[in-house]
Amino acid sequence: MSKNTNVKIQRKTNPRTPVLIAALKDGARQNEVAIWRDVAKKLEKPGKNYAQVNLSKINRYANDGETVLIAGKVLGAGLLEKAVTVAAYNFSVTAMEKIEEVGGKCLTIEQIMEENPKGSGIKILQ
Repeated sequence: MSKNTNVKIQRKTNPRTPVLIAALKDGARQNEVAIWRDVAKKLEKPGKNYAQVNLSKINRYANDGETVLIAGKVLGAGLLEKAVTVAAYNFSVTAMEKIEEVGGKCLTIEQIMEENPKGSGIKILQ
């Protein structure tokens, strides 16, 4: 990693973030997949610039049975009527309840990387 990238990563106050960014970049290199590099770049930015996606937006743009990745937090505002798998950096409590209520799954970004290292069939929302 470049010197600037290391400085950006070291400034993160959440100890999980630098480890996740490094894992995403390693996964992108090993599997030759650009999706993980894109997510790592989004997480390198300041935390106030992370995506904050409501369930209503997921309901609008995702199809039933699809996998959606959010490089930020999923919030519980709105209705979710589709059983989707949502992978995100963080979830609110109400968002997790509503996703599981309709038969969907809540995963961390680390878990989705293990399940789908090639990143196929994943839709990124921001």
